[in-house]
Amino acid sequence: MHQDEIKALFDRQAASYDAQWAKTAPIRNGLHWLLGSLFAELPSDARILCVGVGTGDELLYLASKYPGWRFTAAEPSGAMLAICRRRAEEEGVASRCVFHEGYLASLPALKSHDAATCFLVSQFILDEVERSRFFREIAERLKPGGLLASSDLASDVDSPEYDVLLHAWMNMMAGADISPEAVERMRNAYANDVGVLSPAKVASIIEAGGFELPVPFFQAGLIHAWISRRGQNPVA
Repeated sequence: MHQDEIKALFDRQAASYDAQWAKTAPIRNGLHWLLGSLFAELPSDARILCVGVGTGDELLYLASKYPGWRFTAAEPSGAMLAICRRRAEEEGVASRCVFHEGYLASLPALKSHDAATCFLVSQFILDEVERSRFFREIAERLKPGGLLASSDLASDVDSPEYDVLLHAWMNMMAGADISPEAVERMRNAYANDVGVLSPAKVASIIEAGGFELPVPFFQAGLIHAWISRRGQNPVA
């Protein structure tokens, strides 16, 4: 799936996105709870880059927990970013945010960030070299030693364990008010349009993008999350 196709997909889904995924909130809440703990020692005036921020869930969580932090919300889907902006305004945190409609390559030069989030984004990049380059673009926006919390769908798709997880995952999706047709489309998408790789492979891709020691800190079904740190040396 090309960038334009992904952007168009999320533009179409934006209006109903939060309602559609409301029943999967326990997964999201658990991830955010751990995220807050992992970022807890950042400076009181930290700058956080939210890559592929969508409708803003992780941004709003962190903004409510750490009132001195500032955020850069990067999202190629204008419709998704508009919802993120509206929610930030409603929560009174928009003044602490820079909203960027587009990819990292078009993000204006800003002061380096202390940390970044990137949840369920890199999985849409099928080419592994391009996927590492994507993480390198994030590293370029961070201070040396800056933290990255990232998550993606991950599994060894050739293993019998994947069949078990996929079956449970699809049952969960069906319970989230997603039609059987949409579930089947999702199954096909995981096979053809999403880069579902083994957790070890995803970690190696993050590392190749300029990050040290990607440590898994969360798993729920097929979602895996890692915390890693940008290397001290300049990003090549």
